[in-house]
This record gives sequence, structure tokens and C-alpha cells, in this order.
Amino acid sequence: MEPSGARLRSRKGLGGEQEEQPSEEGNAEVHRAPDLVQWTQHMEAVKTQLLEQAQGQLVELLDRAMREAVKCYSQQDRTLHSIPADSLSKIREPSLGKRKVFITRKSLLDELMEVQHFRTIYHMFIAGLCVFIISTLAIDFIDGGRLGLELDLLIFSFGQLPLALMTWVPMFLSTLLVPYQALRLWARPRASSTWILGAGMGCALLAIHVSVLCVLPVHIAREHHLPPASRCVLVFEQVRLLMKSYSFLREAVPGTLSAREGKSTWAPSFSSYLYFLFCPTLIYRETYPRTPSIRWNYVAKNFAQALGCVLYACFILGRLCIPVFANMSREPFSTRALVLSILHATLPGIFILLLIFFAFLHCWQNAFAEMLRFGDRMFYRDWWNSTSFSNYYRTWNVVVHDWLYSYAYQDGLWLLGGRARGAAMLGVFLLSAMVHEYIFCFVLGFFYPVMLMLFLVIGGLLNFTMNDRHTGPAWNVLLWTLLFLGQGIQVSLYCQEWYAQRHCPLSQTTFWGLVTPRSWSCHP
Repeated sequence: MEPSGARLRSRKGLGGEQEEQPSEEGNAEVHRAPDLVQWTQHMEAVKTQLLEQAQGQLVELLDRAMREAVKCYSQQDRTLHSIPADSLSKIREPSLGKRKVFITRKSLLDELMEVQHFRTIYHMFIAGLCVFIISTLAIDFIDGGRLGLELDLLIFSFGQLPLALMTWVPMFLSTLLVPYQALRLWARPRASSTWILGAGMGCALLAIHVSVLCVLPVHIAREHHLPPASRCVLVFEQVRLLMKSYSFLREAVPGTLSAREGKSTWAPSFSSYLYFLFCPTLIYRETYPRTPSIRWNYVAKNFAQALGCVLYACFILGRLCIPVFANMSREPFSTRALVLSILHATLPGIFILLLIFFAFLHCWQNAFAEMLRFGDRMFYRDWWNSTSFSNYYRTWNVVVHDWLYSYAYQDGLWLLGGRARGAAMLGVFLLSAMVHEYIFCFVLGFFYPVMLMLFLVIGGLLNFTMNDRHTGPAWNVLLWTLLFLGQGIQVSLYCQEWYAQRHCPLSQTTFWGLVTPRSWSCHP
């Protein structure tokens, strides 16, 4: 029988006059709501703390970068502290713009190779090289009944390499001794009676140095008919040593101007200059950031990859280019054949461009940087993501771009009074195009200004039209399309001219015969 008190509570609940007593689930919800509010407040506090810590670390990194930049500028100021005020304004004015600051950092491809997805692309290129080797072995076995790699093109290209290396020795010794000795002669106090004689001797030594670098390799290449790869060794070293000599004098001469008042002068050490001649940069500094140790396995890996790229390029030329262009000059010229040959050369052309980039700008530069413990490995940036040709030119070869920006563009602006940026940029394009054309002329042994027209005319126009205002994937596709076509034009026209020079030799050497492309009229 139910107690009367229980029945009374039940009737009051049914009548709705009394409040319902909360159940156990209702009590849990009431207690959970304050816990949820407390948990949310705790998470907000943790988020605020994390943001404050991240902000503090970012500020610390920025402060460190500012201290390094200020330290670099203060070192530059100390080298010029004894220059008179009127000379100081003239000397420092070209450096009012951006100045190259070296910091320890890895190459971009080394960082990307740590990502498995990007490393797979690298493996695909290795697989392509394996396919070329297998196809070469199979074709030689089927056609000739022998099993071996035909490396005739590689052997021919590097013929007389010992002679090229012997020619390099006086070129290097001249660069090692002459600019530094000329600087020491100029650094003598002006009050000395022998200063004029010393300055004149310094200028004479530099004239001899430039003559050795400019005349000796050209003479050896012409007299001994060096093949293309051996010529590459000479011309690249010729241009590199000239640029390094200029950078050393351009950075060190301002400190010698203090000799006008007979004061103590700042002069770089010979060891720093010797290190500069081998380290992978064209901008002279007294010191560079250094890595703690040398990874010899990393050096060997990069040299092996560079050799693999050379072998890869020989297979591409031997299988995709020589069979097409070897007999093209024997046939009558037609626009159809020219267009088809250019389109056929786009794929091998872009492959050769990528191999040159990887072999030289990544493997070769990183190998020497590792052996010399050179810390700043930014020899290129992500040029493949460029959406404008102006950014492509800045990021493709950072080493050369830094030299052109520091000594051609900024000094050009200084000479023009800080105005006419377009004229200074055009001067940089003209200088770069002429040097590129000279390299092609030296290596191939004939004058055919394809690179000059592509680089100066078309590249200059694209630099001003496809500028940094254009972004988006469509512009990157357009840039790659133009690179494909440009490489196809270069490979097609230079290969045609190479074989025309051999099929139709000049009966009489004349100026117009040397500068007129032979492929235009060669029909043996």
C-alpha cells in the first residue's frame, strides 16, 4: 500500500501545481554546462598564450635578421671611415640600394628533395636515363650485333680536354696575382713620390691581365680546333674570372682611396681573395658564413649527378637531335621543314635546359660550396613557379643576377643620377645578351645571333610586358610554353648551322662569309 505522502506528491505533480523535481540526467546537464564554459575559457587562454609565444619568436627572428644586416652595413662603414666627405658621398651612393647579404641556407632543391612527392619526379628523370641506356644497348645489339654504349659524341665533345686545362692555369694565375697586386700598388699613400709610378704599373698589370683572359683562350680554341665541351671549360672560366676580378676591385678599391691623405688603408687579405676565387659567388666579401663541417658523401653525390646529366644530354642529342638535323642541310630549304624541325626540337631543348640547370646551378655549385664550407647555397630560386619573365630572369641564376644587379644596374643608376631605371635595365639586358651570344659563338665556332635576338629582343620585350603584375596559373603556363618554343628555336637553328658549316665550307674566308649563316644557302 502506497504511503499517503507519496500519493500526495504524485497528485500534485499530475495537477501541475507543484514544480517537477529534477532527475539525475537533468542534474548532470546542469553540472556539465559550467564545465563546458570553463573548458572554452581554458582553450581561449591556451590559444592566446600560443599566439603570444609565436609572436615573440617571430619578433626574435626579425631582430636577429636586423642585427645581421646592421652588422654587415657597419662593416662596410668601417672600411670607408677614412675617406673624405666629398669622396664618400660619391663612393657610397651606388650602394644606397639593396646590398647582397650572405646567410647560411640550403639550396631549394635540397629542401624539396626531403618531400617524397618531389623526390618521385627526380626518380622519373633517372628512369628516363635508364630507358635511354637500355634503348641504346638494344639498338646497337640489334643493328650491329655488339653490346656496348656508343659514346662517340661524348668522346668527341671532350676532346683535347688536357689542353684546355693547361690553358686554364695561366688564366687562373693571372687572376690570382694581378688584381691583388694592382690593389696594393694603388693603396700606397699619395704623398709618396712613387705613387704615380705604382698606380701606372697597376693599370698596366690590369691591362695585361685582361688581355690574357680575353686573347689566350680564343687563340688556343682557334689554333687547336677545340671541340665544344673543351671550349665550354675555357669560356666559362674566362667569363667567371673576369667577373670575379671586377667584383674584387669594385668592392676593395673604395678602401684604398684613403691613401689620398696618407692615412692607414684597408686592404683585404690574400687568403680571403683566394677563397673568393673558388667559392660559388661573384660578389666579393672579406668573410662569408661557413658551415661547421664537410660532407664528402654529399660532394661525391653531386659530382656523380653532374656527370650523369652530361651523359643524359649526350643521349638526348644523339637519339633525338642528330638523326633529324644531320642531313637537313642537304635538302632544299622550306618553311614547312623549318617549322617542323623547331617543333621537333622543343622537347629535347627543354630537357637540355633542365639538365644544364640541375648539373651546373645545383650539383656543381653545391659540390664546391660543400668542399669550401660556403654557407649561402641560394644559387637559384623557384624559377619554375614564375608567372612573369622578369621574375624568371631574377630567379633562374641568382649568382649572375646578383653581379648584374650590383655592378651593372645599381652602378648604372648611379651614373644616371638615380633616374632612367628603364635605361639601366636595358643596359643590363644588352650586356647579358652580348655575353650569352659570345659564349655560344665561342663554343660552337661560328657566329649565328639566335641567342642575341631571343634574349635581347624577344626576352627584353617579354620582361617589360610579362612583368610582376601578372599572377595566376595561366601566366605560368604561358611562360613555360614560350620557354619550350624558345628552346626549340635555339636547338633547331644551331644544329642546322653546325652541320651546314661542315657540309658547305667556305672556299674563301671573308668577313661576310664569317658573319652570314651558312644554313641559309648551303645545298651540297
